Amino acid sequence: MNQTDRRDKGLAYIADETALAEMMRCRKILQKLNFMDRSDLSGIAAVVEELLGKSENAFLNPPFYCDYGFHIEVGKNFFANYNCTIIDVAKVKIGDNCMLAPNVSIYTAGHPIYPATRNSSYEYGKPVTIGDNVWIGGNAVICPGVCIGNNVVIGAGSVVTKDIPDWCVAAGNPCRVIRRITDADKRKLFKSEEMDEEAWQDIVNRGFAE
Repeated sequence: MNQTDRRDKGLAYIADETALAEMMRCRKILQKLNFMDRSDLSGIAAVVEELLGKSENAFLNPPFYCDYGFHIEVGKNFFANYNCTIIDVAKVKIGDNCMLAPNVSIYTAGHPIYPATRNSSYEYGKPVTIGDNVWIGGNAVICPGVCIGNNVVIGAGSVVTKDIPDWCVAAGNPCRVIRRITDADKRKLFKSEEMDEEAWQDIVNRGFAE
């Protein structure tokens, strides 16, 4: 079994010349993306499609960083704000309508704990899965092997080391469930503040209050 096959099966592997060539291809695309005119929204969208392949209305606010790009799968209306990093040694699958705030980092890569073993250059990747309708706050870190459910909010600065279930607000280091999200949250804006009447009626009229 070659090293990239080992990598893609989640086994210990060494990033050899084949893996390096894949990363260099990705870096060339990122070079274009990260140095584009920031007002060229259609141009950025085209490069995002080149990087991620199949995607629908995905947008990355440069700068953005990843290792391969082809290990990242995003659903409809994906948005990542400035300075997002996705170390996609293993698969990163993100659902529909997900938003990443600035400085979010998603890591799938890891290294052996024991120093001599780590110095052998072997490493590993474990997949990360994020469901639909997830908002991840600024400076959050998602660690290898984590699964985040649907309709979840991850608080800013969180370090997510374990799976997070559907329909909850979770935060902290390590990240833990704070509370469930319920219908009582529909009109909430910031803490106990609610949407003003004009904005709420617009939401209702556009069918987002169901």
